[in-house]
Amino acid sequence: MRYLLFALCIGLPFSTLSQNPGKIIFTSQPGVNVAISATYLLTPKSDLFFTAHMDSPLVRYLQALSPAMDQETVLKQGNYQFSLYVDNRLCYQSNLHPGAPSAAAKIKDTVLSRPLINYKAASASWSEYYWMRFLRNGGDSALTEGPHLLRMEIRPYLNDPVKGIKTGALIASGELPLMVDRKPFIDTAKIVLNTPAPYNGLTASRGNFDRNTVKLLKGNIEAGVFPKITSIAVIRKGQLIIEEYFNGSGRDSTHDVRSVGKSFAGAITGLAIRDGYLRSTEQPLSDFYDLPAFANYSTEKAQTPLKALLTMSSPFDGDDNNDQSPGNEENMYPTDNWVKFALDLPVNTARPAGEWHYFTAGVVVLGDVLHQRVPGGLEKYADHQLFRPLGITRYQWQYTPQGVANTAGGIRMNTLDFAKFGWLYQQQGRWQGRQVLPAGWVQQTFTRHKNIPGRQEEYYGYLFWNKTFQVNGQTYEAYYCSGNGGNYILVFRNTPLVIVITAEAYNLPYAHPQVNTMLQQYLLPAVLR
Repeated sequence: MRYLLFALCIGLPFSTLSQNPGKIIFTSQPGVNVAISATYLLTPKSDLFFTAHMDSPLVRYLQALSPAMDQETVLKQGNYQFSLYVDNRLCYQSNLHPGAPSAAAKIKDTVLSRPLINYKAASASWSEYYWMRFLRNGGDSALTEGPHLLRMEIRPYLNDPVKGIKTGALIASGELPLMVDRKPFIDTAKIVLNTPAPYNGLTASRGNFDRNTVKLLKGNIEAGVFPKITSIAVIRKGQLIIEEYFNGSGRDSTHDVRSVGKSFAGAITGLAIRDGYLRSTEQPLSDFYDLPAFANYSTEKAQTPLKALLTMSSPFDGDDNNDQSPGNEENMYPTDNWVKFALDLPVNTARPAGEWHYFTAGVVVLGDVLHQRVPGGLEKYADHQLFRPLGITRYQWQYTPQGVANTAGGIRMNTLDFAKFGWLYQQQGRWQGRQVLPAGWVQQTFTRHKNIPGRQEEYYGYLFWNKTFQVNGQTYEAYYCSGNGGNYILVFRNTPLVIVITAEAYNLPYAHPQVNTMLQQYLLPAVLR
């Protein structure tokens, strides 16, 4: 109601909308109103912002498209349409989802100032996502090396439930001459690789690998071609052969690897079964919780085995890859009890029984089960039974609202300690002659329990992913931990190799694809030649 009153106070008849489109200016810094006056050099480390000056707030353009619609409706059904042209050819056009910008901004703002590229402070904002979608949908191939003309146009659009999408006249436009230099020349003669040093249980070696290819990778990371990478470590045949750090990180830096931490929950589950605190992975949730006391009780929930939590195949209606799913992790975090959130969820009767679906809240429940059953609680037990035997002493958990170590992810440690965890699995649970983790548990973990829907020849074990790489005509199977931002611990099955990559490209769409490129085009050919 207050939005309607505000609009009435400032409103003018729709016919008074200017017929002259506003201007869009491009800048290299946020918060400035001076346009780039010369051809702009676009490199992997460039920043690019735009400011659109409009004759009226967006809501008036939307109401002009459908005068019979009330303000609340047009704000829910309409927004800006952005078009990007390269050399006068339309490359990408997108109708912005009505959720952003805010309703208040659409009602009062006549200036729209946003980042397209924010190299150092990328925040996964809607405008940055738009630029990334532009690159994926024709922009990348259009912006070849050399001179180009970039043009942006903004229009209003309205998604009428009866008449469909209706687009209005041009609101604002602007052009920017570019000199594109996004593929820098890397002089490998000037790139110096770090010499690995021994580390608390890891020996080091200069190793026999294609140093020139690794130099090319290092040079491209430093040039910003692969942004927000913080470290790379490679262990081959038990020796640390590659150890590189980027963007201010170092050997002592600890990294927030997000869902990589889920795989640690799998290891602790194996230890708890070994020590008799859990009977088996077939043990049902009814052994640990009074499930009739939670919402949406069903026998199917009560009979859910721990194995279903380990393989992301429980019947709960939770899917982190579906924004509309009631059990999506983003709905869990604001609550004051994550375990209750999960156990209150209904069963998803539409999904085929046993089908894989990424369900973070289920791993939180697994962590709570462990915390209940192991002596001293999850954190103390993991320290004594897993971390100390590996010589890992400097790490930091995140915690649930109940103060339990968070198995959803986020455990921090340095790159080489993550590498030791990977090497433990590569060696069937042995570390320096000691069987830290049962070999049988490693075998169960490294089993293709579930196909991953929508991914050809990719599978899921016990909180480890699985895929096969093609390198130099050979296939190499890897089980791996993966976390938001481009964080990985890869454990190869048919060759004694572990690769760790840490990164901070959180919520950015290029995070995982760029790591795959780094692996396929650089690291794996270099070390598997």
